[in-house]
Amino acid sequence: MSLLIVGTVAFDQVETPFGKTGKILGGAGTYIGLAASHLTDQISIVSVVGGDFPKKYLDLFKEKNIDTTGLKVIKDGKTFFWAGKYHLDMNTRDSLVTDLNVLADFDPVVPKHARNSDYVMLGNLTPAIQKRVIEQMETRPKLIVMDTMNFWMNTAWDDLMEVLTMVDVLTINDEEARQLSGEHSLMKAAKKILTMGPKYLIVKKGEHGAMLFYENQVFFAPAMPLENVFDPTGAGDTFAGGFIGYIARKDDTSFETLKNALIYGSALASFTVEKFGTDRLLEITVSDIEDRLLEFVKMVAFKI
Repeated sequence: MSLLIVGTVAFDQVETPFGKTGKILGGAGTYIGLAASHLTDQISIVSVVGGDFPKKYLDLFKEKNIDTTGLKVIKDGKTFFWAGKYHLDMNTRDSLVTDLNVLADFDPVVPKHARNSDYVMLGNLTPAIQKRVIEQMETRPKLIVMDTMNFWMNTAWDDLMEVLTMVDVLTINDEEARQLSGEHSLMKAAKKILTMGPKYLIVKKGEHGAMLFYENQVFFAPAMPLENVFDPTGAGDTFAGGFIGYIARKDDTSFETLKNALIYGSALASFTVEKFGTDRLLEITVSDIEDRLLEFVKMVAFKI
């Protein structure tokens, strides 16, 4: 089924204890799209880049069956750029450079053919931009998934509260769940957030997996234990891409399908961190994903 992704397409420069990159392909929309492309092929992306964005990356999107009609190129502008350095524990990082460039004036325009998309994934952008995307949809999508962060909780609370009433799934990390709800217990936090509008809540816990909340039900997906984590950048967005990509493939929004989607998201995210940037995500095959999924099954299966 058709999937619309709205998120940043950017340049990243990353330094970890394992090395340092130059400018490489990055951005939430990029990771979401590339991850989802392993599971479904009717994908459209809405974003903005500058004239410095290489044609080879645009060609890459097309090779992955990602429609770039909604990816605006501002020829005299520069692409969003982020540079960061990870600490030894790989869980904390310092942002060294954040140049919004063309993203500062981003006004999303959903192409006409994508305004009836079955599924929508709203990457981490201002709540106002997320709202404008939803308002351009001509028919109500079967599922709208939204990512956000504590920055918008601090600076755009009213807009965020409004958008929450318009989406079906919210994805945030455990710190953000506590801030949004004002509750320390994640169980209490989830119950409160689910009264704000979303039908489902996903709480990401980094190397400790993710939790899916729906009414009075909870499902936990572990993260794959890995010997080497080279670059955590984009892992959360890859998770989101695997999650929504699986749902689009199955064309079903039941709790059972969302539980499986959580595992697919975790599996794809476990690949992303194995190399810098999008490198590993571009290498893997369907067989690799299936093998990783079986590893997840073995890791959590037990009998009573």
